[in-house]
Amino acid sequence: MSQRKTIVAPSILACDFSRLGAEVERVSAAGADWIHCDVMDGHFVDNISFGPAFVEAVSRHTSLPLDVHLMIQRPDEYIPRFLPFASSITSHLEADHDVSKTLAGIRAAGLLAGLAISPATPVEDVRPLLGQFDILLVMTVVPGFGGQAFLPAMLDKIRLAATWRDAEGLDFEIEVDGGINAATAANSVSAGANLLVAGTSIFRAADVAGEIARLREF
Repeated sequence: MSQRKTIVAPSILACDFSRLGAEVERVSAAGADWIHCDVMDGHFVDNISFGPAFVEAVSRHTSLPLDVHLMIQRPDEYIPRFLPFASSITSHLEADHDVSKTLAGIRAAGLLAGLAISPATPVEDVRPLLGQFDILLVMTVVPGFGGQAFLPAMLDKIRLAATWRDAEGLDFEIEVDGGINAATAANSVSAGANLLVAGTSIFRAADVAGEIARLREF
């Protein structure tokens, strides 16, 4: 299995929203690679988080790439509103849209196109779409709420996706999101993931820079 650079992306869903600018600046200064933005609409998932104006506010406090994860029912309708601020946009396979068209549109705008799958979705469902995305996000918790425990069964999905990537000579990141800490990061990277989204473990760490460094060392 090929070795890839580990990317650490703190999820602002776990930050103190009342101090958004300071929180984004704090993790940026502590060595984060990307900033992850979880957008939820209350329909695709049973929670509402924030929208384009919030992501724009994040962009004013960091020069890091913004990794926008759309947990929304109609990502195709809202993607244009995030294009000015995002570096990558990820939509869900399970959402109500033409997945290939959505991915192509994101790439045409010059951004990285991501495809996410929820825990109940077999990773085999994304195989026909190989080559159409730059990021495969394997959700390691049920999407919608932060602070959940990592689901170890998702490691098999990561391993299989990494096997496809190597066997077919493809160049996409394998991202994991949900319950990521030093222990689960090690297991995820060992399985083939290289893009780690971590919320609670970073924003609640006594030593944020140390926590980011620990995640990256895998």
